Amino acid sequence: MTPSPVEARSTVEAPSVTEEDRASAPEVIPLIEVRDLCKSFGPRAALSNVDLDIFAGQLLALLGPNGAGKTTLLRILATLSKPTSGSIRYEGVDMTREGTTLRRRIGLLSHQSLLYEDLTAHQNLAFYAIMYDLAEPEERISEMLRRVGLEDRREDLVRTFSRGMQQRLALARALLHRPSVLLLDEPYSGLDPRVTAMLSDLLAELREEGCTIVMTTHDLPQGLALGRRIVVLRRGRIVYDAPRDQVDERDFPRLYDELTD
Repeated sequence: MTPSPVEARSTVEAPSVTEEDRASAPEVIPLIEVRDLCKSFGPRAALSNVDLDIFAGQLLALLGPNGAGKTTLLRILATLSKPTSGSIRYEGVDMTREGTTLRRRIGLLSHQSLLYEDLTAHQNLAFYAIMYDLAEPEERISEMLRRVGLEDRREDLVRTFSRGMQQRLALARALLHRPSVLLLDEPYSGLDPRVTAMLSDLLAELREEGCTIVMTTHDLPQGLALGRRIVVLRRGRIVYDAPRDQVDERDFPRLYDELTD
């Protein structure tokens, strides 16, 4: 049975323990804690009183219509934008004050690929490897090109790449420095079915490897297929938050329409 919005908001996914071990199990501490977060652009409120705990190794699917505040929240999580008020902490550290330091632990795939079209795939990743001061960069570059299926195009200029290929290379860029948190803003936008399947497989692998992932998407089936926690934003507020195993896949589209109407 699908939890109501009120019930869902009070439900937080955490690693399970046996009844025998429950008393001695350590408290599960969020990797990222968002408290009473607000963001305004002039008179317009993009986020209002957002409270959110993100746990290590979790894949959180952030759903909501256009203008709900998903991209704004992702940019704040990426330390690229500062909130108007409220707090956001990464392992207890204030992200608004230590953004430069914490940014090395975060990978971001946004609507902009941040790739240089007149450089090759290899040259793009080599540039970012220098930026992140990676040890043994060539080994890591080769590994990432292999994982996104672009090994055979490593010496081709990015401007010759299709939309799907550029998206895969942008993902390789976002993962190059081994971030512990990966932020994805509509990663499936404009991708064909083959690239969509490849991206889903890679995200599933990353989740199994323990990477913490926050992904925005308009695609409800894709969000439900990959997410282990489902959060819905509407007009800058969280209106639904539940572990995936408590979400009724058949009923969720109707509930989503009600929540975002």
